[in-house]
Amino acid sequence: MPKTTLRVELLAHTPEPLSLIYAAFRQCYHSGFVADMWPRLLSGEIAREKQVQFVASVMESGHASPVEHVSFTFAAEGVSRALTHQLVRHRIASYSQQSQRYVDGSNFDYVLPPAIARNPQALARFEQCMAEIGDAYRDIKALLEADGRAGAKSNEDARFVLPQAAETRIVLTMNCRSLLNFFEHRCCMRAQWEIRAMADAMLDLCRGVLPELFAVAGAKCERLGYCPEGERFTCGRYPLRQP
Repeated sequence: MPKTTLRVELLAHTPEPLSLIYAAFRQCYHSGFVADMWPRLLSGEIAREKQVQFVASVMESGHASPVEHVSFTFAAEGVSRALTHQLVRHRIASYSQQSQRYVDGSNFDYVLPPAIARNPQALARFEQCMAEIGDAYRDIKALLEADGRAGAKSNEDARFVLPQAAETRIVLTMNCRSLLNFFEHRCCMRAQWEIRAMADAMLDLCRGVLPELFAVAGAKCERLGYCPEGERFTCGRYPLRQP
C-alpha cells in the first residue's frame, strides 16, 4: 500500500474553443445567423485578435453564459476520497469515479498529507494506521467470502473500513463557466492543499488550450486585484479591498 502522487491529464476539450465562444457571444448581439459566420472563423478570415477583444469586452460586462458552450474533460489519479468529496460539491459538472465496490481495495494506495510526511512521529502513526486498515479490509473480505459473499458483494461491505486517504481515480468534465468558478474557489490559498494542487494543474492545462480566457483565471484575487476574504482570512498576497 504505497503512497501515491497527483497526476492530472486533459483528455479532451471542445474543438475551436475561442471561435465557438466568440460565435455564441456574437449571436446574442448579431442580427444575422452565426452559422453563416462559422466558416470565416475557421478559415481565419475573422482574426483571432478580434475574437479575443470582443470576448474580453463582453466578459467584462458580466455576460458570461456563452462560455458554457465549451467544456474540458480531465482524468485525475493519485487523489484521495477526501478530495473527491470536495470536488463533487461543484455540481455543474460530470463525474465518473473509480468504484470501491467493483475494484478490490485489498492493496489500496493512499495520499500522504505533506504536514504528516514532515513529522516523523505523525508519519509513523499514519503509516501504521494504513497498514492496520489494509489488514482489516482483507480480513473482513475473507470472512465475507467464506460466508458466501464473493466479488463485489464482499468489496461493498469491506470498503466501509477504508480511509479518506485511499486513492481514487476520476474523470470529470466542466464547462468553462464552471471551471472559472472552480478555480476561483480552489486555487485560493484558503482551499485545502490537495484540491488546490489539482486545481492548479487543471488551470495550467486550460491555459495551454485557451489562454485568452484562462490567463487571468485562478483565485478571486487574481481577477479582482484585491483579496475579498477579509482581514481575518487573507493570506496577504493581495491587499484588502479599500472601503
